[in-house]
Amino acid sequence: MKQYLSAIALFFIFSAIYYLGSFTKIPFADCVGFVLSVEKGEFETAATATSHFLYTNTGILIKNLTGLHAIEASRFLVVVSGAATVAFIYLIVKTITKTQWAAITAAFVFGFSFSFWRNAEIVEVYTYNCLWVSLFFLSMVKAFIEKKNIHIILSSLFLGISLWVHIQNILLIPALLLFLFYFRKEKHYAYSSFILFALLFSSLSILNMSQGLPFKAFYSSDQGTWVEDSLQQTPTQLVKDFFQSFVYLIYNFNIFIFFGIAGMGLLYKTNRKMFTVFFIAALLVYGFSTFYVVSDNYVFFLPFNIIFALSIGYGLSSVKYTSFKKFSWVCLLIPLGYVFAYHTVLLTEKGKEADAFKKYKGGMNYYLLPWMNNNVGILEFTVDNKVAPEPINWMTASAQQYIQLLKSKGYTEDEIRKL
Repeated sequence: MKQYLSAIALFFIFSAIYYLGSFTKIPFADCVGFVLSVEKGEFETAATATSHFLYTNTGILIKNLTGLHAIEASRFLVVVSGAATVAFIYLIVKTITKTQWAAITAAFVFGFSFSFWRNAEIVEVYTYNCLWVSLFFLSMVKAFIEKKNIHIILSSLFLGISLWVHIQNILLIPALLLFLFYFRKEKHYAYSSFILFALLFSSLSILNMSQGLPFKAFYSSDQGTWVEDSLQQTPTQLVKDFFQSFVYLIYNFNIFIFFGIAGMGLLYKTNRKMFTVFFIAALLVYGFSTFYVVSDNYVFFLPFNIIFALSIGYGLSSVKYTSFKKFSWVCLLIPLGYVFAYHTVLLTEKGKEADAFKKYKGGMNYYLLPWMNNNVGILEFTVDNKVAPEPINWMTASAQQYIQLLKSKGYTEDEIRKL
């Protein structure tokens, strides 16, 4: 019971943190497109690579049930999903390690990690996706540790559902199949789990084809050739991508990277099967995210970041590092690290140049600080006919649609600028 009280406490703590730092105005990137979909209130009927079927429809459902504005319904979904994911990180680590302080520390480290914190502050699909992925990981861990066979079935249920949120989770299928192979002696549960996942997975194509879309619609997109571009990179570009992935890792987990590496080694020694399942999941996600040619590829690392946070918790639980318990409070200083990095970058000439170039959407604080309150909004940018020093027409196109929709509902331009 104590662990669940701690999980509930973490949920409310991070709900407050994420809500207080949440965007003041709709940010740039894909945010306005998601809000527009919720504002229209037209449920998604196709599960394509970019429609994010379950995320969009959940946002609409929250809006319809609560009467909240589309912006607030979207904020609620993202913040609650983010806080719940942090609580599940705690429960997973506690289940593996049986160590309270290590589980709480791992939860704070993940909750304060830049990539996750940033996505809990904007309107994006990724915290909701992390919620389902963390439930998938929790189910597998409970099956390994607690030997409760119902979790074999739940693992397939949660991964299957997650595919309806974001198709990137297809990368976790090999880990699921290996997991089911390890539990093959539990024939009833393993077969039932496999069949359930197969049904959830195949339903993506069945739904799409019922509406005249091609079989591959759930994993392909006509909005870009990102996968093809990724496969055509030069060796120099690949090395640059790999280096950039380490920068992301350091910025997310700072000094706790050491414990993450230690946790990998410890799990390998103590539970080889569970290590192999998570290693395959981590490797595929990390590899794809590293070489995927999109401007915001940092978000695709999030399922890997969850696994690494679990490894941090496991590393902390080692008897070698029990003395670190009295210093575990340093995880609360992680936000100061972002402030320090921000001011340090602005002391450099390149940092100043980048800040000036990106000033149209907030400068370097948009890239280096996870909280988004008092941010520059895409709607005010579009209403005022401002011009960016780089192509952002795919953002402003959605913003213009949303502005026209708001005007049709009686909003003035001054009111729109505040949204």
